[in-house]
Amino acid sequence: MVDSAPRKIIHVDMDAFFASVEQRDNPDLRGRPVAVGHAAARGVVAAASYEARTFGVRSALPSVTALRRCPALVFVPPRFDVYQEVSRQIHAVFERYTDLIQPLSLDEAYLDVTANKYGIPTAWLTAKAIRAAILEETGLTASAGISYNKFLAKLASDQRKPNGQFAVTPDMGAEWVATLPVSRFHGVGPVTAEKMKRLGIETGADLRAKSREFLDRHFGSSAEWYYAIARGEDYRPVNPNRVRKSLGSETTFERDLTDPAEIEAGVLRMVDDVWRWCETRSRFGRTVTVKIKYGDFKQITRRRSQAEVVATLDNFQNLARDLIRSVLPPTKGIRLVGVTVSNFGEPPADREVALPMFAKEQAA
Repeated sequence: MVDSAPRKIIHVDMDAFFASVEQRDNPDLRGRPVAVGHAAARGVVAAASYEARTFGVRSALPSVTALRRCPALVFVPPRFDVYQEVSRQIHAVFERYTDLIQPLSLDEAYLDVTANKYGIPTAWLTAKAIRAAILEETGLTASAGISYNKFLAKLASDQRKPNGQFAVTPDMGAEWVATLPVSRFHGVGPVTAEKMKRLGIETGADLRAKSREFLDRHFGSSAEWYYAIARGEDYRPVNPNRVRKSLGSETTFERDLTDPAEIEAGVLRMVDDVWRWCETRSRFGRTVTVKIKYGDFKQITRRRSQAEVVATLDNFQNLARDLIRSVLPPTKGIRLVGVTVSNFGEPPADREVALPMFAKEQAA
């Protein structure tokens, strides 16, 4: 059953979070293109400042490619303990305004402020107050999207970045969606966007013009979601109690790879990324999955579970290495690899448990 009164939902997204923390803490980095990560041959960009983004430097980009695009790029090693502490400060600001908080990551969250704690009359003013408090207490800027559902709020938060906010009201939602490229929609990845393009769907208006039967035929179980968002509809609540079921990371190579050593190195980079999240969240799983996508977009997965949680980086690396080696050498080029850990359990008693970056996480 759909609520008769529209919700007031804010999506808060910190601006270039990791890089902005580094620029805040080191004045010499301000105004310069900065990448958080390592400049090593097999390094990868974890985050990029807005100055770096103007050169096409983005997260998950290989460091060597980033340096080719921006020779003046300054690499700084990540400081996840600092980012985690700043994230706790931001979360504390959210809690002053509402208890309905659904974190997505260290630097973004949904907030339902339909009944905010200060009695602020509009979500627009609530978002302004939250962003001002974050700036005052952390020295960092945040952008916000305001709308009557989560899908539109997340889209809207990108509209005035950095350090801005944008609202999509109930009377404009469907028509605003119609003007946007489907590639911006949550749930429409690059492969699906390309498939939609082949079917004549490039904008929200194009998507809305297709019948439910057409979408069912071409997109199967995803058809219901595409049909709804093309009309600006999303009835999912902001749920602070949903727990993430898996943690994963993936990367698309600059070219299709056939060399086993290069492919294995890519998988191990993803292991390092996922392990950082496992440690900061104190979440350890029993199942490791490696995803492989070939140049022709065919996708396979290899999975292994063990009785105890994967409690050390060495254990994680060995499992992932064995899984990728089961498909090497490849019969055709590999364009993407991903690593996921799932089937979470209690961490070993002898592990020092880190405080989670947020108290709760969204479902995978």
